[in-house]
Amino acid sequence: MVSTAAEITRKAKSNLALALRLLPKDRRDDMTVFYAFCRTVDDIADDTSKPAGHRRQELGDWERGLKEGFSEKNVLGREVEEMMARRGIPVGWMEEIIEGCAMDLEVLRFQGWEELSRYNWKVAGVVGLVSARIFGCVHEDSDKYAVALGHALQLTNILRDVGEDLANGGRIYLPINDMIRFQYSERDLVGKVYDGRFLALMSYEAERAEHYFAEAEGQIPEVDRKALLPARMMAEIYRELLRRMRKGKFQVFDQRHSVPGIAKALILLKYLMAR
Repeated sequence: MVSTAAEITRKAKSNLALALRLLPKDRRDDMTVFYAFCRTVDDIADDTSKPAGHRRQELGDWERGLKEGFSEKNVLGREVEEMMARRGIPVGWMEEIIEGCAMDLEVLRFQGWEELSRYNWKVAGVVGLVSARIFGCVHEDSDKYAVALGHALQLTNILRDVGEDLANGGRIYLPINDMIRFQYSERDLVGKVYDGRFLALMSYEAERAEHYFAEAEGQIPEVDRKALLPARMMAEIYRELLRRMRKGKFQVFDQRHSVPGIAKALILLKYLMAR
């Protein structure tokens, strides 16, 4: 019988699912459970067919389960409990991920990078920390790597999803101060105004993402280089995604940029050979 976690991960068809092939089976199984947890709480927050109050209650149920234990009926919850016990994952980290997802229940606006980075920490940085534990990392610099890479991946997602986020409840993750810097207003963004100001704004954010990719790469400890293979593969795929967005001049309002399957397969092969 396919576990709940495995089924959720299989259906998601994410880049992470591809990278998990680099892990030994026991760690791959635990990452599958963790990914399914992240996917589930994120989907709850994003399900606009339900009132915000109902979604908040569902997220609250997950928080209570983490603290008090899950019922037999919540198969994924029980899998999460077992994974946390095996890998020594703090409950507080898992709660922060839920809190980050809950932030999306409101119409979000971030004044500056400092505010956005706090959000990124919850939905990406902490995800990196948990992943590093499951990968079997032992050096403290791997935590620094995980947090820096989390910022880079989340920023890349934000740039890719500008159009989709606008359509999904008018979400805007680009910092207001950065928009002011390039004299590009929220009205312009909602109106999908594509001009030199928009390109300058997106290029500025892309440079910030590149900075975090480079910072992460500089933090890889030699002792954990192999343990971090899945994360390093993710970094390469997302850096390629960012390169393609820049080459395509950030046509993000009406299309979703991606890395072709053949390119991802070649990247996977490269890291399989590095094991």
